[in-house]
Amino acid sequence: MTIEEAIVYGKKYVHSIDAKMLLSNVTSIDTLDLINHLHDFLTLEQENKYKELLDKKINDRPIQYITNSVDFYGLPLYIDENVLIPRFETEELVDNTIKYLNSMFEKPKVLDLCCGSGAIGLAIKSRINDANIYMSDISKEALIVAEKNKNDLFLESKIIESDLFNNINEKFDCIISNPPYIRDDEEIEDIVRNNEPHLALFGGPDGLDYYERILKDIKKFLNDKYLIAFEIGANQKDDVINIANKYLENIEITCKKDLSNRDRMIFITNKE
Repeated sequence: MTIEEAIVYGKKYVHSIDAKMLLSNVTSIDTLDLINHLHDFLTLEQENKYKELLDKKINDRPIQYITNSVDFYGLPLYIDENVLIPRFETEELVDNTIKYLNSMFEKPKVLDLCCGSGAIGLAIKSRINDANIYMSDISKEALIVAEKNKNDLFLESKIIESDLFNNINEKFDCIISNPPYIRDDEEIEDIVRNNEPHLALFGGPDGLDYYERILKDIKKFLNDKYLIAFEIGANQKDDVINIANKYLENIEITCKKDLSNRDRMIFITNKE
């Protein structure tokens, strides 16, 4: 079977983009470069592996879990079913946070709370070399993924197993988090509900449990000058702002929209 024949075969079962991504994973040829290898033959091992991956995709598994890979903010991350698949909206959170950090601190000390795969903390470290990055999560399995990404990418960081602040004993310039924020009864895509870890998805009856828990205790873990950065659900802006004002004083709160024009990020700084 040639690569061209494999693409045609795959398109009978999945979208052509997915077929090419699976072929790229099997052959180690970039998806954009497959067109230059259409007449190359797959080995029998590659052909069998390709068909095996197609079967998994047909069974409605996210392609990122099938290939154990995702590109996030220019970083090739390993992921599996123990962590969320990083989304583009989270890249926007990272990008805005890096701008804040560069304007506010020389060598920021940053805690990525509920870090999952480590995507946020490692992306910040990749762009701010002098940043001192800590990453924490309650899930041992998620931290194994974060540790693998840290080592594979040669990005120095400290990893802590912790239920939010329970095992955190230091103060930070910035605490950033993409916590679970989906309502327990919220309708979400089956492919998400059936594959991604519920521990990292659902945030209680109103989706606000983690914001309440984080903001209630966060002041004890912040330096005098600080930045708090959250990803939020598109309809949670006012609720998260109210929680912040409930527990913090003398602060400035900025909500930024994502590229789809949805309220998606909240940044909290203290007034000087």
